Amino acid sequence: MTLDDINNLDFKDIGNWPILPKVVLLGLLFTGILVAGYWFDWSDQNVELETAQQKESTLREAFITKKKLAINLDTYKQQLKDIEVSFGALLRQLPNKSEMPALITDINQAGLGRGLEFELFKPAPQETKTEFYAELPVTIRVTGSYHDIGAFTSDVSQLSRIVTLNNLAINPGKNNTLSMDVTASTFRYLDEDEIASNKKANKGGKK
Repeated sequence: MTLDDINNLDFKDIGNWPILPKVVLLGLLFTGILVAGYWFDWSDQNVELETAQQKESTLREAFITKKKLAINLDTYKQQLKDIEVSFGALLRQLPNKSEMPALITDINQAGLGRGLEFELFKPAPQETKTEFYAELPVTIRVTGSYHDIGAFTSDVSQLSRIVTLNNLAINPGKNNTLSMDVTASTFRYLDEDEIASNKKANKGGKK
């Protein structure tokens, strides 16, 4: 088929065209339809498909995470129980309000029992309260031998109630003795009324 034959093709009479031009025209039309379909429809569908695939991946990861949590739920529950038991044991090591004077006396007796001389034993005038417990620092200055001071700090650490020794400083004293300055912090748990009062005060402060 020559170039003249192509130029002589009548587009108003396509039905009488030779086979080859018809095939070429149909191929061009089909290609145009594919391009138009991709441009106006399929490209948007590809974007939606990619978005759906990403969402599926995210949901799959979330499902796997939740599945692991569900599988280990009994373990987590047991861990929570263990934590509650441990917290309860620690809480029982804190005295209540009525036991605080006895605890302070125990600290004093621990020093006297080791033959130490108290030059200063001064509880703070006011407790420092947190959400669940109150702290009362006691400023102490004692003199004695190195061995007796060490034994005293060991005795305090072995009290049935929690007592921490802070800001410890040891200096030479008279007659081959040592002088120790230390802050013994004692703790107690707050009763329900005090906790409620704290929460109420905190809410009022936030407002």
